[in-house]
Amino acid sequence: MAGRKTALEGIRVLDLGRYQAGPRAGLELARMGAEVIKLESLEGDESRQGVPQVRGQSGYWVQYNSGKKCIALDTRNEKGRRIIRDLVKISDVFIQNFRPGVIGKMGFSYDVLHQLNPGIIMLNVSAYGQYGPYKDRVGLDTVGQAISGFMSITGYPENPPTRAGSSIVDRVTALHGTIGVLAALHERQFSGEGQSIDVCLADSGYSLTEIAMVKYLEAGEFTEREGNFRAGSYNGAYQTKDGWVALVGSSQNIFERICEMIGRPEWKTDPRFTDRSTRRENAEVPRQALIEWFLTMTMKEAVAALAQAGIPGTEINNIAQAAAEPHLWERELMVKVSDPIAGTIHVPGKFIKLSRSETVVGSPAAIGQHNEEILCGLLNYSRQQLDELRSEGVIR
Repeated sequence: MAGRKTALEGIRVLDLGRYQAGPRAGLELARMGAEVIKLESLEGDESRQGVPQVRGQSGYWVQYNSGKKCIALDTRNEKGRRIIRDLVKISDVFIQNFRPGVIGKMGFSYDVLHQLNPGIIMLNVSAYGQYGPYKDRVGLDTVGQAISGFMSITGYPENPPTRAGSSIVDRVTALHGTIGVLAALHERQFSGEGQSIDVCLADSGYSLTEIAMVKYLEAGEFTEREGNFRAGSYNGAYQTKDGWVALVGSSQNIFERICEMIGRPEWKTDPRFTDRSTRRENAEVPRQALIEWFLTMTMKEAVAALAQAGIPGTEINNIAQAAAEPHLWERELMVKVSDPIAGTIHVPGKFIKLSRSETVVGSPAAIGQHNEEILCGLLNYSRQQLDELRSEGVIR
């Protein structure tokens, strides 16, 4: 594997993103080998103060910014904006997630970027999009979960609408943005032109409710909160002697395997269970049998039995148990890297594996750590210019 090239070698990205969705797109591109330059204020990105704090370092910040080069400058200063313009001229991608209109006021609308570099690809990430009835609203992950109806179908029917336990909409938006960038890079090979990309949290939320949406739009039926068991289904979470296990799968083949596993082979030919519609009507019968069966097992015993029978299911881990899973480490999903503040720290690893191209997991950078490398190495500023910019407070 040593010496392999990366898939995005030679691609340069300017990342002005903040918090999660924008920076996470930059992280995905960095993992695939792009040179990602994180542009921060002189004080550093405000998310550097995010929790958890790990030996003085923000575990929040490093999850979205490890492996990026960092430059810190005053974007309100004309000389600072000139540095950005110089970088735009030699870059491929520009990421920003300010409220719509703000980046234009800063002097970096897509029209300006295109004039500086016709091949530049601009990724715009926002709460509600660059156009639309709510484009001027601000928002974070939960607004995407809320407006799309996702929270209304999450949780138990007796409880209020419930948000997901992690920022799922931010992650989906980052993936949409990354896919958009890769598509635009491909198209640029033929047109020679860059383009502007618009992704947002609200749109991503709707991508999570598309089945419930078509159910309502076409049949007028509401999808309600159902907890861990879907209505008319035995799929769900089952308690064992020492924890919980998830079981999924509604096909005839899987149902027949379940019957064999729990010692009810006669159900395979029982008219109550011979097709999906009749199984839905009588789902409570196998569900109760499964409840009783799982209670005789430990988590490990139950999962082993499911695996042996070819039935989809696994442990429902808490975070400590999930952190102990060999899958996490053998698949390099979290990787320990060096850190300028904490010494070492865990960061997101190799979520995309390419057979011929290397995936790069880099270390977090200190505020302005790469100022000299970028200004003198990339932009050919002189040492005297660098010192002047420092003394004038333009760069850190």
